[in-house]
Amino acid sequence: MSSSSQFAGIGVGVVGLGGMGQLHASTVQELGGNVVAGADISADARNAFSATFDAACYEHHDQLIADDAVQAVIVTTPNRFHEPITIAALEEGCHVLVEKPLAHSLDSARRIADAAHRSDTTCMVGFHNRHAGSAQLFDAQRAADRFGDVRHVEANYVRRRGIPGTGSWFTDPSLAGGGALIDIGVHALDLALYAMGFPEVIEVSGTTRTGFGNRETYADPDGFGSVSDGGLSEVEDSVTAFVRCEGGRTISLEAAWASNREPSMDLYVRGEGAGAHFEIGDSDCRILDTGVAGIDHYEDVILSGDSSVAGYRVQDEQFLSCVANGAAPETNTIAEALCVQRVIDAIYESAAQNRAIELESYQHQTSTRQTPHARL
Repeated sequence: MSSSSQFAGIGVGVVGLGGMGQLHASTVQELGGNVVAGADISADARNAFSATFDAACYEHHDQLIADDAVQAVIVTTPNRFHEPITIAALEEGCHVLVEKPLAHSLDSARRIADAAHRSDTTCMVGFHNRHAGSAQLFDAQRAADRFGDVRHVEANYVRRRGIPGTGSWFTDPSLAGGGALIDIGVHALDLALYAMGFPEVIEVSGTTRTGFGNRETYADPDGFGSVSDGGLSEVEDSVTAFVRCEGGRTISLEAAWASNREPSMDLYVRGEGAGAHFEIGDSDCRILDTGVAGIDHYEDVILSGDSSVAGYRVQDEQFLSCVANGAAPETNTIAEALCVQRVIDAIYESAAQNRAIELESYQHQTSTRQTPHARL
């Protein structure tokens, strides 16, 4: 059965009609799903979305959720609004794909997780980089036990300059919940925990810095962001963290919107059998190994994937498949996203208290993975 025929009966509504919302809507259409509704407080955004996708548009998310044509909701709003929209959609019987991070705070993320646990519909979280070619190649090698016991992951998402517009919601802690860590560091952290199979996290230590966003002479050669009404950044623009997990496994994390170093989106996975190096969102994966045939030697193998395969597309296809087939998601689960959120919260707490934070025993909550029914 083709994707188009499989997903033809799924009506999708998008809440938050900015760039991410439009990207998801375009992907859903390409996959054969029906974009039937959109919601945004901006009239201009609603008008543009309606013209592009021929969809009904509403000012408030509750109007969209009440639309009988909507069976699945994609949430791409500022982080603070993930909770009310996601919970309302779940309680109405809609399936939900909510963009990363799960929420702006740990308490909010927990309330979403509780609602997902009560619901019998699909709820996934948009960590799309797990589905990029580089990560898929890594997954295949891990499934073949190429790496053995993964002991450490170095995770980096560092921009030389790339602060989102100061004065925007990205730099407003009440809306975003933080800065570089919760915006881009969350991708690197999620991939690191994913590469390790989400082990129990025991202790977290972190430091955050704000050294660039409040400069009147901040240079932005690539024009990444802009100053809005003279607003200044109220959140961190870089973070360094160390995460200690069960069994002596560890993660080192570097994330920055701005830093005086070369940019990096590298993930280094150090296993006892072999290692891997790949860039977040890339299509290639380098395997780092050794051998004894002939003479002792290094074996560096580059696995090249299809660069046209987008992580967003694979992720959205998996979401639509779960909706169409009534299957529980095997990846991008609420339980995994809640684990990531707990570590983010602990990093911020560690930075605030200037000490390491011990986490209470955490077990992966498979109980949130229930078999959903489709609202079709």
